[in-house]
Amino acid sequence: MSGVVRPTRNNEASPWGVLPSGTFVIVPAYNEARTIGAVLSALTGICTDLVVVDDGSRDETPAIARRYAPYVLRHMINRGQGAALQTGIEFALQRGAKIIVTFDADGQHSVRDIDALVQPIAGGECEITLGSRFLGRTMRMPLPRRMMLKAAILFTQILSQVKLTDTHNGLRAFSRRSAERIVITNDRMAHASELIDIIRDLHMPFREVPVKIRYTKYSLAKGQSMRGATRVLFDYVVGRVTS
Repeated sequence: MSGVVRPTRNNEASPWGVLPSGTFVIVPAYNEARTIGAVLSALTGICTDLVVVDDGSRDETPAIARRYAPYVLRHMINRGQGAALQTGIEFALQRGAKIIVTFDADGQHSVRDIDALVQPIAGGECEITLGSRFLGRTMRMPLPRRMMLKAAILFTQILSQVKLTDTHNGLRAFSRRSAERIVITNDRMAHASELIDIIRDLHMPFREVPVKIRYTKYSLAKGQSMRGATRVLFDYVVGRVTS
């Protein structure tokens, strides 16, 4: 059985945000007790509508999240990052979100990049923004990881016919109009490729935005191995065939 418990509201969340009103930041998390406190602490400085979707963690992730996040949702079992994002998007829309940002919990992303993702949408210049580490900066990226990501970009361009410089970056932003039309069906990491297909099919203007990714031993251990990448490819192809 799986499900989502009712969100908890933390009245101690920062009442002063610098992002445009109605901007929700969604953080999917699974066993991220080591990093999520620092990630959420930084986010509370710029965002009042912060949503953590705990994807069935077995560690202290949900308890730590409640110290910082106004809203904490929980999957009763681990379903995958795609499912966690879909849960968060649906919740944010129900709460009246105007812009939705997705942000990873492993400490790789910089909160300073969020403004650059949000402003083009808030200004009506596009409906979707996608973070790109290859237009921006990477810190301590191992060569095997770079090669694997470059292969994923080529693969996506071939199958989706969408030219992007970074296809598996968890830092993104969506207008309400685009988020209302997003339905992620790949529960696990193949959702990143599925989202590119959805963006293509929406025929809405999008833009890549330079962002910084900082790799650590922890984030690299949590990231995709070659075996994991093969599983992502399999899930994505199966999803395309059965959809």
